[in-house]
Amino acid sequence: MKAVLDACVLYPTVLREILQGAGEAGLFQPVFSERILREWVLATAKLGPEAPAIAAGEAAAFRAAFPRGLVRDHPEIEARLLLPDPNDRHVLATAIASGADAIVTFNAQDFPGHVLAAEGVARRDPDGFLWELQSRHPEAMAAIVETVRAKAEAISGQPVGLKALLKRARLYRLAKAMAA
Repeated sequence: MKAVLDACVLYPTVLREILQGAGEAGLFQPVFSERILREWVLATAKLGPEAPAIAAGEAAAFRAAFPRGLVRDHPEIEARLLLPDPNDRHVLATAIASGADAIVTFNAQDFPGHVLAAEGVARRDPDGFLWELQSRHPEAMAAIVETVRAKAEAISGQPVGLKALLKRARLYRLAKAMAA
């Protein structure tokens, strides 16, 4: 399965690292464009002046991890698309150009289901998407999530509970499934 990762799911570190781990494990093929990566890096500016430089390094590592996932811009596809927010047309164009099955995004209102369906693309919220991967590959997802939790704990120097970590990342269904 190919899935375009919108910038809004790359910006939260925990969510991005779980998605990246699932992609590296071969549970799905991440798809993105340079513009999506730029939007992620720019979104980090609100965290402080050093944040975009850190995010740029993380984006470079992400790009290197998935060289086949990078899709060039397709202005000719963008030009024919109609979405509530014209600034999101490039995300759908990336999905169409790559033959992606889905766009993983929190941004449901700007990606109407009927518009995406007409292009053969589904909109997936990250929690449902990761819950589905966990349902199909419970051992692999458990290992991925534990790696992310352990990294968060090492960075903070304090115990980090799995359920709390996932809930902060807005991964409620995944947290419930992992607790079961």
